[in-house]
Amino acid sequence: MTLPVTPLLAIRDLHKTYRLAHGESLKAVDGVSLSVMPGEMLGLVGESGCGKSTLGRCMLRLTDVSSGQILFEGRDITTMGERSLRPLRPRMQMVFQDSNASLNPRRRIGDLLAEPLRVHRDADGHRRSATVIADRLHELMNLVGLPPAALDRYAHEFSGGQRQRINIARALALSPRLIVADEPVSALDVSVQAQIVNLFADLQAQLGLTYVFVAHDLAVVRQISDRVAVMYLGAVVELGETDSVLHHPAHPYTAALTAAIPRPVVGGDRAIPLRGDVPSPISRPDGCRFHTRCPHARDRCRSEEPRLRPIRPGHEAACHFPLLSE
Repeated sequence: MTLPVTPLLAIRDLHKTYRLAHGESLKAVDGVSLSVMPGEMLGLVGESGCGKSTLGRCMLRLTDVSSGQILFEGRDITTMGERSLRPLRPRMQMVFQDSNASLNPRRRIGDLLAEPLRVHRDADGHRRSATVIADRLHELMNLVGLPPAALDRYAHEFSGGQRQRINIARALALSPRLIVADEPVSALDVSVQAQIVNLFADLQAQLGLTYVFVAHDLAVVRQISDRVAVMYLGAVVELGETDSVLHHPAHPYTAALTAAIPRPVVGGDRAIPLRGDVPSPISRPDGCRFHTRCPHARDRCRSEEPRLRPIRPGHEAACHFPLLSE
């Protein structure tokens, strides 16, 4: 896949720290640097609590960051106020994990989808007429595979998969360039997951969308992503093209995750068991943040934190002793 040189979204040394009681701090995002190219689908994966959802919210400035830089379309949005961010909001949207909680149960679907079209002006700065809004709502229903009659119904009248289609339609309403999808299929049945994943892929091909697809299921990410970023305890520990990362993982944590895919093991006999629990982000281990669970850990791993470095073309890993393969 050939991508343009200039990223649509670039984050540099991003940190998000929550201040807790008794002077403690929780580092949800700990020095992440990533670029997302136009038309790309970047998969962001890791266990629950690794910081991937927080990172996704930070990318869109739905959550303020503690330090670092966020560039969207070449503009620094890191410290922009809401008035300055407002013109950019239509171009960057989010699809949330809980399809039910994301929809107001007291309002019809048509009203929910029409709201952003009423709040934001069109490209020429004009308010949209009722006719223009009605036409757009029918377009959105067609895009996500729902009948126009759905516009007159309420959220509770739909299945989980249908509600997620409605959430996707709402994210598409203002023709965004970037969509961050925060575990959008994790609460759905497996067969419905496949339908929604295929919908994301079809929309990308049809509309030229750029995605950050947050997930904990590598099987889903393998199906849909161009590149994968693997997070652990708030940091990216491996980054590269999907086939390279999942078929030839360089970080022991990624190798352990691929072993959990419920199908023939990716990576063959190099898969390792993932033992123990994720340490608390309030008291992260010194050195490599994965060394407490890594069967390959050595003295250096316990004292020196590894940084992302090239393993092979287009593939980086934060490991002192990366797993190498032919």
